[in-house]
Amino acid sequence: MYLKSLELLGFKSFAKKSVFDFTSKISGIVGPNGSGKSNVAESLRFVLGEQSIKSLRGKRGEDLIFNGSKTIPRSNRASVKILFDNTKRFLNIDFDEVAIERVVYRDGVNQYFINSSQVRLRDIAELLSSANIGSSGHHIISQGEADRILNANIKERKEMIEDALGLKVFQYKKQESQKKLQKTEDNISQVELLRKENAPHIRFLKKQVDKVEKSIIMRDELKKLSLEYLKRESEYISFTKKKTEKAQKAPQDELRTLEEKLQRAKEILSKSSKSDKKSDELITIEKKLTDIRTQKDTLIRELGQIEGEISGENRRIEKEKENQKIIENRTVNYNELNKVAEQVYSQISVAEEKNNISEIKNTLRSIGSIIKNFIAITFSKDKDTEIYYNEFENLKNKKTKIDKNLANILEDESLYNERYSILKTKIEAEKDNNREAEREIFSIMSHQSQLRATLDKFESIENDLIHKEQDFEMELQEATVLVGRAALDYDKYNLEESLEEIVNEGRQTQEDRRRKIEKIKIRLEEFGGGSGEETIKEYKEALMRDEFLENEIIDLEKSARALKDLIKNLEERLSIQFNDGIEKINKEFQNFFTLMFGGGEAGLSVIKEKKRKKSDINILSDMENNSEKTEEDEDEEEGIDIFISLPHKRTKGLVMLSGGERALTSIALLFAMSQVNPPPFLALDETDAALDEANSKRYGDMIENLSKYSQLILITHNRETMSRAGILYGVTIGSDGISKLLSIKFEEAVQVAK
Repeated sequence: MYLKSLELLGFKSFAKKSVFDFTSKISGIVGPNGSGKSNVAESLRFVLGEQSIKSLRGKRGEDLIFNGSKTIPRSNRASVKILFDNTKRFLNIDFDEVAIERVVYRDGVNQYFINSSQVRLRDIAELLSSANIGSSGHHIISQGEADRILNANIKERKEMIEDALGLKVFQYKKQESQKKLQKTEDNISQVELLRKENAPHIRFLKKQVDKVEKSIIMRDELKKLSLEYLKRESEYISFTKKKTEKAQKAPQDELRTLEEKLQRAKEILSKSSKSDKKSDELITIEKKLTDIRTQKDTLIRELGQIEGEISGENRRIEKEKENQKIIENRTVNYNELNKVAEQVYSQISVAEEKNNISEIKNTLRSIGSIIKNFIAITFSKDKDTEIYYNEFENLKNKKTKIDKNLANILEDESLYNERYSILKTKIEAEKDNNREAEREIFSIMSHQSQLRATLDKFESIENDLIHKEQDFEMELQEATVLVGRAALDYDKYNLEESLEEIVNEGRQTQEDRRRKIEKIKIRLEEFGGGSGEETIKEYKEALMRDEFLENEIIDLEKSARALKDLIKNLEERLSIQFNDGIEKINKEFQNFFTLMFGGGEAGLSVIKEKKRKKSDINILSDMENNSEKTEEDEDEEEGIDIFISLPHKRTKGLVMLSGGERALTSIALLFAMSQVNPPPFLALDETDAALDEANSKRYGDMIENLSKYSQLILITHNRETMSRAGILYGVTIGSDGISKLLSIKFEEAVQVAK
């Protein structure tokens, strides 16, 4: 025997603790009407998890609690505890005794316990389903529900049959798997949505990474070209500078020597007694020419420097123009734009919450400031081109002044040279020996003019070198910014060419290198500054996330396929066991039906019934025009139909049965279901009420036969049924409205009688 005892406290009319010990295979509960004996069957359904208060003859949870009487106050809680013998482990729990308890409070709160440990209702349902026990199953038939299976529709009847066959555990697994499958499919949809949302950002980052990779290649190319250019330019400037200095030395030495000779000749001329006015005038002109040439040399040097500065400023202005074009066409970074958008959305949200026009205007001005600042920062000019233009104009003005001064000096020089030539002609015409010194002076000065012309050429070369050195320093600084400190080691770059080959190379080739370098610089500026490490890192992280989501989808789809396979296997198993069960029930049903009616035929069949319902569109159409005909949708619903044929009658079908015949039919079916898959116990509340004496005897025989497979608890008024019980509980009720128990064991009574 599996069921050991049932304990009630505060449940309906059982105000005080009442214990039913089920020590016999058949236990009977008797008592007058209204004594509360049917509450016992309901307490079984209650403790096993029944959720329909209506089926327990109540409206609310507190209706199940003892409501008090004249002498005893009402209870605050009702509890029912059922105790099972689990030595054979028919319940899937590792205890020899299993106590299941349910408590309900007046506020409607329910608590469930297994061996005094609080659990969920679901835990109890899963534990009992494995043992073919349930709160509303076929094994607990309350008063008036004997023919419930006959009155049920085909779908409800099918569920009762499945419950009787012990298929509920598979139903639980199937429902659980379907819930998991639905959740998995929802997760797949969510992950796919995340991938779709992430895809545009990955595409955007891919374009940025492509730009970064191109800029890295160009930066490497720029580094190589810059080092080669700087090395060649450095070698050229150094070599040319040394060569010029060396070439200047001989003319400078010779000029100094001539200067000394000239001074001696002048001294002789000035001390000569033959000195006359022409000699004095010659000396004066020579001094004036010397001063004029000194001024001219100074102005030429200044002019060379100014021209170099003008050339440099002009290059800066052209480069700044190119930079401004780059700024005007600059591509805005996604993250920068997203930050500004978030600030604007935040201000808009603030404005939406405000009702004051003044505050809304302030918010709009704030939005305008955010956009204005973003444009100013994003498209700001690093340098003011106007400054370069002003400097350029200043240098041009200086050059104009120098050109004017130089023109005046050249005019004076031309004038004095002309006077000098005339005086020279006159002096040479005199052919006077006293004029020897003058002739020497003329010779020296002529040679000096030649030497100064040569030195002026060298000075022009030096000025050009100064400009080249300035440009070289600027290019070195720019290269350091773009390619790093490696540019400072340009002198270590190996050209694999001799110094002579480097110097003799055409300057146009070097200029082509510089232009190529400038083009790469402009393209790098178009791509934007920075190394792009953050963009590459963000792109890799986005790819890793996308790969993770892709793997997640693969895992979820694999899980979904496994769940679908499991559901399919469960459905196949349910179908096979259900069909096998129907065959077995039909066999037992026929036997019990023949026993009850002395013949006839009875059985169950699986049918599909068409269920018609109007579509939503046609319902709306009906509302608009009741006269229009509507189309109908047809659904099929699977269920169980019962067919019977009584002996010696033409009665076929349940609707034609009398009350007694329905009772016999329902008893035969219930017993057949219990015989196929015997539950641990059966609780039957006055299922024999409509039976006559002959049928009561047959009913008693069937009960004794069933007691071999299941423990029976019978609530009855029938004497024949009472005689089959091993223990009989009497339930009485006094004026205080409390149900009380009396019990007698027939086995012990027989022994006493003997």
